[in-house]
Amino acid sequence: MGSLDIKQESSPYTMTNPLDPEEFRKQGYMVIDFLAEYYKSLEEYPVRSQVEPGYLRKRLPESAPHKPESMDTILKDIQTDIIPGLTHWQSPNYYAYFPSSGSTAGLLGETLASGFNVVGFNWISSPAATELETIVMDWLANMLNLPNSFTFSGNGGGVMMGTTCEAILTTITAARDTFLNKYGPDTISKLVVYGSDQTHCSFFKSAKIAGISPSNFRTIKTTRSNSYSLLPESLKSAIEADLKNGLIPLFLVATVGTTSTAAVDPLGPLCDVAKEYNMWVHVDAAYAGNACICPELRYMINGVEKADSFSFNAHKWFLTTLDCCCLFVKNPNALVRCLSTNPEYLKNKATDTQQVVDYKDWQLTLSRRFRSLKMWMVIKSYGVDYLRNFLRSHVDMAIYFEQMVKKDKRFEIVVPRSFALVCFRVCASAVIQCCGQKFLEEEKLNEINSELLESINSVGKIYMTHSLVDGIFLIRFAVGATLTEVHHVTYAWKLIQEHATIVLGKRSPKNIISSQCE
Repeated sequence: MGSLDIKQESSPYTMTNPLDPEEFRKQGYMVIDFLAEYYKSLEEYPVRSQVEPGYLRKRLPESAPHKPESMDTILKDIQTDIIPGLTHWQSPNYYAYFPSSGSTAGLLGETLASGFNVVGFNWISSPAATELETIVMDWLANMLNLPNSFTFSGNGGGVMMGTTCEAILTTITAARDTFLNKYGPDTISKLVVYGSDQTHCSFFKSAKIAGISPSNFRTIKTTRSNSYSLLPESLKSAIEADLKNGLIPLFLVATVGTTSTAAVDPLGPLCDVAKEYNMWVHVDAAYAGNACICPELRYMINGVEKADSFSFNAHKWFLTTLDCCCLFVKNPNALVRCLSTNPEYLKNKATDTQQVVDYKDWQLTLSRRFRSLKMWMVIKSYGVDYLRNFLRSHVDMAIYFEQMVKKDKRFEIVVPRSFALVCFRVCASAVIQCCGQKFLEEEKLNEINSELLESINSVGKIYMTHSLVDGIFLIRFAVGATLTEVHHVTYAWKLIQEHATIVLGKRSPKNIISSQCE
């Protein structure tokens, strides 16, 4: 049989290579220029998107295009249709939730990682991806002054995941399997997990996925008098009550920097209690762990040496783009035992030597991204000293904001500032004085502060979010955007004061009477 004669004639399906180097260069420059202009004009956009639900479906065609469109056209559509629907997390006037700080090094590191597009599920699939991750995780452990037991040289180690949710689910699954392997699968219905009423919601979501009965979730109450941190005696009391009912304590999440108020749980004493009952202790420092590379803030994680695992999100406050959660464990074998897979198509000589790390066995998914490249670039581009000063600058700005709040008698600090988060509200005495009444219910005070927050956010000049803690509605001012400077904080406070004057003014007897007459 003769060879096939493949003609090089053009056909309706002829197209350019979607990874053509010169076209990539051309379009890449266009995208970088677009983003550079975006950052240059970032302050001009409303920080919180002002669109209504369903806005984008009204703007875009009902079906996908059959013919290719140019990058120029696509970028114009992004400017016209997508950007209005963005809440601008990188804006210098962004103070909501917790920060998602970006940087040139982080963004370009992400670009390189996406460009290489390797899938580093085991060592052999891309040795550099695995080895760089082990090195960078040890660098971070040293920057945080973590005990050697959390490093590879100390028989522990670190792994980069997407989010804290993954880190907690991974560790709670490892703790569960370690226990069930020892006492049998029938005991799963008796396993209990513990956290405070300030613990992130991902903990209980993870526990549910891991098969822990929701009736065995313990949410231990905290109080304002203790700055909403979890007290060891409260934990012990909850555990003892469960033991009397024939239940088995399994897992504790201790938090450094809670979402609502950045409260800090006392790690050492909590670990001492948990270890009496052979519990796994995970330290969730998603936000605040970043700042603990600063020696003066390292005390916030004192006692971490007694925990089993520790995680923080570098994508929050470490100039590293989303996503990058850094999880450290003392006993990687606990992860490998419950998460390991070894099908024939993944077998290789390097794995057989047991001298390499196969990160697929340290996480929930098989495939994984080259996250360590962007972290490595961030550390190399800025250095430890700069990173520390970057974090300190935000803490200093938060202190500055807190001082301004304290000078205005209409406001109060709800809990003492932690890290770069200030929790404040209009105080009851300001409303009572304005309204000329003798008593104010907490619910009414919450309503006024909620109105104040929405009044501020609706303008789009700055963006803050709230929380409801122990029945108290508080406004959260979280400094952490890369581009934020002191003059932005000053502007934000003046805007808050102006809106407070308007909101309180509506409630003065004179305005109420005037409104009724109209």
